[in-house]
Amino acid sequence: MSTIEERVKKIVVEQLGVKEEEVTAESSFVDDLGADSL
Repeated sequence: MSTIEERVKKIVVEQLGVKEEEVTAESSFVDDLGADSL
């Protein structure tokens, strides 16, 4: 069974098109992952 963190990470990777290793608990959606709006 997936943890909530793993499920959120998977969604972020799919929606933002970033690499899984780029998504961490400390990542900023805008500054680190390139999201302009959610």
